[in-house]
Amino acid sequence: MSLTAFGLIIVAGLIHAGWNIAAKRAGGDSRFAFFTSILNMVVWAPLGWWLGRDVVPLWGAKEWGIVALSGVLHVLYYVVLLRGYRKADLTVVYPLARGTGPLLSSMVAITFLGEHLSALGALGIAGVVGGVFLIAGGPGLLRAAKDPVARTRVHKGMLYGVLTGVFIASYTVVDGYAVKVMLLSPILVDYMGNLVRIVLLSPVAFRKPGELMPLWKAQWKYALLVAAVSPIAYVLVLYAMQHAPMSHVAPAREVSMLFAALIGGHLLKEGDRKARIFGAVLIAAGVTALGLG
Repeated sequence: MSLTAFGLIIVAGLIHAGWNIAAKRAGGDSRFAFFTSILNMVVWAPLGWWLGRDVVPLWGAKEWGIVALSGVLHVLYYVVLLRGYRKADLTVVYPLARGTGPLLSSMVAITFLGEHLSALGALGIAGVVGGVFLIAGGPGLLRAAKDPVARTRVHKGMLYGVLTGVFIASYTVVDGYAVKVMLLSPILVDYMGNLVRIVLLSPVAFRKPGELMPLWKAQWKYALLVAAVSPIAYVLVLYAMQHAPMSHVAPAREVSMLFAALIGGHLLKEGDRKARIFGAVLIAAGVTALGLG
């Protein structure tokens, strides 16, 4: 992995952990995802127009098809993630989602896209995945087995975390294909895909119009933060994919767990900090191995 790709991933990881903590604090549902998408469209409109004014009119069915598919997968990912945050702890849902996603996307990249992985790179993936699952519970999973309420909460977190990871793997492969094979602009893939998300979320958002304004007043600050910074994190990852194999970039993104374990565990007061910090260190070692391998 090049130093450029590695640096992009580190910065993206810090931003990614930050906006997930904001989303967790918002406690929103699909309407929060709608608020975020609307604000995303507004905040990034000048850049989207500047980059797309000469390019987007030339897109054909294949380009619009890949962008539409990306938009659908991102909606499913975000809605499931938000639901998981309402039902369980961030430090269970987030690590499982981030661990399952890169494992699946790396397998697809190696199996179907012809990418190769060294022994050190494979060891790095194992370190990332192992660290993520340690952060997701570790000793806490054993203690939760004795408490029906805690056990139910952990099981829900695991379910939503893994399901979110499936959608992460799906959109990673689709978007990676768009920027690596079709050579589309990472910024335009994300921005135009967001417009698709608005169309898909609108019927759900306006299903109960009377609830929309109170939710907006309570959540707009969190939505604005997510809208302003989350595209930066993901676009940096897409640019990294142009400089390094997807099978390396996808697991290396999990360096965000270093920040989520330290920041999220402290701010949200979710337990097992020692086990989760050790898991974060394991992730750091895995990411380093990926960079070298």
